[in-house]
Amino acid sequence: MSTCCSGPVNVELQMLTKPKKEVQTSQSKLPVAIIGGGPVGLAAAAHLVSKGETFILFEASNEIAGNVKQWSHVRLFSPWQYNIDKAAKSLLEAHGWEQPKDDKHPTGGELITQYLAPLSELPSLKPHIHYKAKVTAVSRKGLSKIKTADRERFPFVLHVQKDNRKMIFEAKAVIDTSGTWASPNPALSEGIWTEEEQALGTRMTYGIPDILGIRREKYAGKKVLVIGSGHSAVNALLDLERLQRQVPETTIAWVIRKPDVRNVYGGQENDSLRERGQLGIQIQNFVDSGKVQVYPSFLAEGFQEERDRITVSGNQNGEMVRIEAIDEIICNTGSRPDLAILREVRTDIDPAIESVGALSPLIDPNIHSCGTVRPHGERELRQPEQNFYIAGSKSYGRAPTFLLATGYEQVRSIVAALTGDWEAAKKVELELPETGVCGRRIAFRKSFH
Repeated sequence: MSTCCSGPVNVELQMLTKPKKEVQTSQSKLPVAIIGGGPVGLAAAAHLVSKGETFILFEASNEIAGNVKQWSHVRLFSPWQYNIDKAAKSLLEAHGWEQPKDDKHPTGGELITQYLAPLSELPSLKPHIHYKAKVTAVSRKGLSKIKTADRERFPFVLHVQKDNRKMIFEAKAVIDTSGTWASPNPALSEGIWTEEEQALGTRMTYGIPDILGIRREKYAGKKVLVIGSGHSAVNALLDLERLQRQVPETTIAWVIRKPDVRNVYGGQENDSLRERGQLGIQIQNFVDSGKVQVYPSFLAEGFQEERDRITVSGNQNGEMVRIEAIDEIICNTGSRPDLAILREVRTDIDPAIESVGALSPLIDPNIHSCGTVRPHGERELRQPEQNFYIAGSKSYGRAPTFLLATGYEQVRSIVAALTGDWEAAKKVELELPETGVCGRRIAFRKSFH
């Protein structure tokens, strides 16, 4: 196993050959490690730079924001004003960058090209970002999770697969913003991966495929089943509706676990984010049109592929139901955090939601219905492992509806704490748009045909 590094990062890293005593006493010279080069990871880097701190960032993709790139065709329902971090904005503007108009809604691709890519190219950030660098494990130098005495005196070590080489980096703190997009949930209602599902291969797509673009031929004129009831599923369904207008032979079925499809429509006109409300209005119109067959209360139990067609069997209100002759399936059942890389650090993870423990009562979809989460920062995100934090969508675990503005405030507070500004760390202020949905008192608009 080789050690790191070459180039300008050498100044920031302590080589593994140094005596243990020297490593213990020189942690202040080590960088803060950031896992994930998406919007929240880059915001953390911007805040560290603004505080005069060194960092090193690991992005598993070969370019910035690899996860966002996978849904680059999708338009965000939050406008630019909620998608730009303040520290990042200051750094960019110092180099002549002009912010897009606040009220415009970028696509994922525009988020990258107009904001994240220019940010990653700044001289204060670019030398410290490593691409094609997948973090495989995090631990304390020379210690397993079980060792307690003087644990905080030892630096973190990050095992990284980079350019087909295994490398080890050291850091004085770690902020994990690796997200959950790359770890989708399976379609089976029990949440278990099965050989049946995996055998479907490319006929089962996770995420939001570019249905009207490069994937058009994959879905045009086919019978397509969408599984899931979140915003990703709604986006996929609305793209399929547009495709259906172009190619009427396209047939669409929709499976949801919710007992009433109206529960998917959200706040509609009452949503402070107009585009998010519009999604609810449009999907209701689509359902009311009768051009999509909806299966509520459907719990998928199995998949069979016969004669080049797929049959999905499931339980619907206590009865076995089969949806037959399916050509393609789009699975939007959410995602889950990759916790395997954190096995040797001490974490407080909610056993059900797999979120940061202190956040669970705020975001648990079993009990939290409003969709608007109160501001939170370093105190709630603090882990039993000193100077280790999980932020961004990964801090929400399996819970849905994470806004970038929430992640930006999270890392601002974390960086303030790491740099000793505890007053700023405690002062968490964030105004998030209301969803217009709270409890069961949802007013659905009337439809007119």
